[in-house]
Amino acid sequence: MIFADLLSMVLRLAELAFAAIVAGLNGDYLHSVRGADSWQLGRHIYAEVVAGLSILFAIIWLFPFSGSFVHWPVDFAISVAWFVAFGLLVDWLNGSCGDVFDWRGIDFDGTASCSQFKATIAFAFLSAICWLVSAILGIYWVRRHTRAPADSAHYRRRRWYRSRV
Repeated sequence: MIFADLLSMVLRLAELAFAAIVAGLNGDYLHSVRGADSWQLGRHIYAEVVAGLSILFAIIWLFPFSGSFVHWPVDFAISVAWFVAFGLLVDWLNGSCGDVFDWRGIDFDGTASCSQFKATIAFAFLSAICWLVSAILGIYWVRRHTRAPADSAHYRRRRWYRSRV
């Protein structure tokens, strides 16, 4: 199952990269508004915490061991956390920079502008998708490599060449 190991490693690298991008862009915004009320910045703080946890777990589970597949519930939970962060950030943007996925007229001038917010939202969505695919791959791997316990009292396999008579 070398394909699953390689796919898992590629997904973990993508998760690590996307989380680092979100943490960097979001951290830059949080640094630029450091005097603001923390209640108003709750969405960004939540996204930063999710990015930090994603970086931690992606580094820990980056190595392709078969044990990394049994963590699919955590992968699914982090995927849900990323989808929540994506929704909160989209709701915060609230059309002030145009449509969320309208990338026309984006300029990268180094200031905390609409392009930075849209990039943060896009990479949060990509990270959520990668974590979800990791969870699905983990479910597939676990179901494929675990056998149901055969209870000999209730389950008895009949030989194909023996009849009931």
